[in-house]
Amino acid sequence: MAHERVLVIDDDPAVRETVRAALDGCGFETEAATDGDAGLARVAEFRPAVVLTDVLAPGLDGLGVLRELRARHPEVGVILMSGAGSIDSALRAVREEGALDYFEKPFDDARLCAAVSRAVEESRARRDGARGDGGGAGERESFGKLIGKSAAMQKVYTLIEQVAPSSASVLITGESGTGKEMVARAIHESSPRRAADFVAINCSAIPETLMESELFGHERGAFTGASARRHGCFEQADGGTLLLDEIAEMPPLLQAKLLRVLEERTVRRLGGAHEIPVDVRVLAATNRDPHDAVRDGAFREDLLYRLNVITIELPPLRQRKEDLPLLADNLIASLAERHGRPARRLSPAALEVLRAHHFPGNVRELRNVIERAVIICSGDTVERHHIAPYPLDQRARARSEDTLTLPIGTPLEEVERRMILRTLQKTDNNKTRAAELLQISLKTLHNKLRLYRERGQLSDAEGASPRPRGES
Repeated sequence: MAHERVLVIDDDPAVRETVRAALDGCGFETEAATDGDAGLARVAEFRPAVVLTDVLAPGLDGLGVLRELRARHPEVGVILMSGAGSIDSALRAVREEGALDYFEKPFDDARLCAAVSRAVEESRARRDGARGDGGGAGERESFGKLIGKSAAMQKVYTLIEQVAPSSASVLITGESGTGKEMVARAIHESSPRRAADFVAINCSAIPETLMESELFGHERGAFTGASARRHGCFEQADGGTLLLDEIAEMPPLLQAKLLRVLEERTVRRLGGAHEIPVDVRVLAATNRDPHDAVRDGAFREDLLYRLNVITIELPPLRQRKEDLPLLADNLIASLAERHGRPARRLSPAALEVLRAHHFPGNVRELRNVIERAVIICSGDTVERHHIAPYPLDQRARARSEDTLTLPIGTPLEEVERRMILRTLQKTDNNKTRAAELLQISLKTLHNKLRLYRERGQLSDAEGASPRPRGES
């Protein structure tokens, strides 16, 4: 990290020098530019890992710098600096345009260094991913129990491999159902602590009156009903890993006690007189934007920055629809075995219904959909009618009848195959009508279907019957 470079863009000389002095003291190599255009021109030569830019920089403003860097140098992390009048723009850039963080002036030097350190880790992961040397993640289809080969998941795999060998705290963010606990388990199982225990506690599921005992334990007689000594989660995870799930829901008083434990690495049981040393790697997860929770007064800012040494953000399923076939196949295989059912694969028509759904419940919702389909399916292929009764988006379902949604980069041969199958579905397997709609000859349609059948890409129910209906 000592050799990583940071470029500072601000038209205020005092801000430039303050930021540079703070970052130089943290071991970074820094340079400065007075406006966005000059800063962007300097990036190609200076090659910084991170750019800090004022939102209201003269010339090309901070958002313009961010967009240009995403297009031309996507491996460079961007942190925005904002005054009172530009906070909303900075927040929007973090949420929607890929900025890694933002600071409201004036800011704390320690927090600045911590944020830049996190951004440097992110930049390294992007560079490694671009070179294809992210610790061997490459084009993996899975990591632990995580499934997916999209670019978003490759980034997650790379970060897991990079952070696992250390004992640094990691904050895992993402919507409910995206697999945050799976990420935490993958970090633990890839770390030197894998032989010790992995302990997970859901901070939103335990009553406030019991939370302190769950975390830190208690002595006999500490409160009514405490008939024996109990070890808390920190002691249970000693030598291993502790996941604090839904950390933003932890009561404020306990947040203060947790911060002390993280800083001193000791716990005191309820009713106890002595501090007990613990060696625990703490991972935290939340489905809320932690910065929003801080602004709402629900989460301590100092605790956030103590936990948030490195952030791993899990994408929602709607942003990685290209992983649907792989996820569905894996779920069908595992759930069919669990329930003793014959289902082995998902038909293209059924897959298109899934592609059209928004999946607000993410992978957890997909699992529920697939489990239901596997249970009611009596053959080896999960068809569209096994999934259609599930209350998917009505607008999405109607849209799926007349449209075909494909991810960018789908091979043309696969586009053609899916379009033919969708048209056959729309015409109720009337091949003459399908050929007319596709503007190809009936013979060409038969040849295409025979080729798909030989490749195992077509079931009889999807038009591969040797005696097709509706032909003249």
